[in-house]
Amino acid sequence: MKSPAPTTEDHATRLKRLHMRMTRRGIKEMDIILGRFAAARLEGLDSATLDALEALLEENDQHLYAWVSGRLAPPPSHRPLIEAIRAVAFGTGGAADDGAAPRKG
Repeated sequence: MKSPAPTTEDHATRLKRLHMRMTRRGIKEMDIILGRFAAARLEGLDSATLDALEALLEENDQHLYAWVSGRLAPPPSHRPLIEAIRAVAFGTGGAADDGAAPRKG
C-alpha cells in the first residue's frame, strides 16, 4: 500500500523518512543494500531523484533484490536508480571509495 509523503514535510524530514524505509524493508539483504546506498548518497539526491526513489521503494523486496543483484533487468523507469544502488552496494562504478561498501583484499 502506498503511503504518500505529507505535503508539509520539509527536506530533512523527508530524508529521515526515506532512510527509515530503506533500512527497515523486511528482508535483511535489502536492509543492507539500501542502507549502504542511503548512507552514501541519500543526502545528495535532488527532489526529482527522491521522487523516483519513493516510487522504487513501493516495489516489493523480491523484485528489488532481483533487479539489484542482476537476476532480472529492472524496468526502464527504475534503471538509473538500480544502477546507482548496485554501484554503491557492490563497490562498482566508483562508489567504493565513498566508504559505503566494504572492500576485500
